[in-house]
Amino acid sequence: MRSLKTFCVYVLLVAGGVISIYPLVYMLLTALKPMTLLFEFPPRFLPSEMTWSNFREAWGSQNFALYLLNSVGVTLASFALIFLLSSMLAFAYSRFDFKGKGLSFAIIMGGLVIPSLTLLIPQFVLIRQLGLFDSRWGLIVVYAAGAIPFTTFLLKGFFDSISRDIDESVEMEGGGAWTLFASIILPLSKPAFVPATIFNALTVWEEFPWALTIINDPLKRTLPIALANFQGQYTTQWGIVFAGSLIAVLPIILLFLLLQRYFIAGITAGAVKG
Repeated sequence: MRSLKTFCVYVLLVAGGVISIYPLVYMLLTALKPMTLLFEFPPRFLPSEMTWSNFREAWGSQNFALYLLNSVGVTLASFALIFLLSSMLAFAYSRFDFKGKGLSFAIIMGGLVIPSLTLLIPQFVLIRQLGLFDSRWGLIVVYAAGAIPFTTFLLKGFFDSISRDIDESVEMEGGGAWTLFASIILPLSKPAFVPATIFNALTVWEEFPWALTIINDPLKRTLPIALANFQGQYTTQWGIVFAGSLIAVLPIILLFLLLQRYFIAGITAGAVKG
């Protein structure tokens, strides 16, 4: 009976893996097809002829390389701002008691349930008033603000699991709150940063509506806009679209592969420690 249960679990896992990876395989095979074979009938899963021309054309058109660099810069800057603010917020809510703590934390967590598209107009007005319209900082500030609630929630859960005895030890050694935060809490919380890194990087990397709304200068646009530009009004070269999409998703896949062994541990660490 136990063997049958194990077999069923593995069958479900394999089926789930196949379903998850199929879109990427289909994209790759389509990107390798010449334009003349994209709409052949009957369709073939494995192309009879392969070419790398779609990848070369995707990389060399629509300012693709420039948009890729813009996305890298915006993602890294957003990442730095998110973790600077979120880690300090999480530390304050985890280690200090102050008036309005519960209410203010509930307000921050309320940001988790607000759809981002509903904030498009007020964000647009605010960014114009701040003089950040048509600038990369207009992207970075909004991306960071949108990611702070989730990141704060995740880090606070891990900070809460760290024993308060450490706080007393630091205090006895003459250290203050900053010493506790920078020298103790942050180094111990590395597992919690891994899932936050993956989620935030994915969110910023693939964001499209806000980038399309605020950026007019073609030299400042990010990668999702380059992918949208591959789709024509009347015809679309799907081989180039899929080739560009694969290039765009490759950095996120590599990031996940590098951090995957820490991913589940980081998600569950705050719940099982202490």
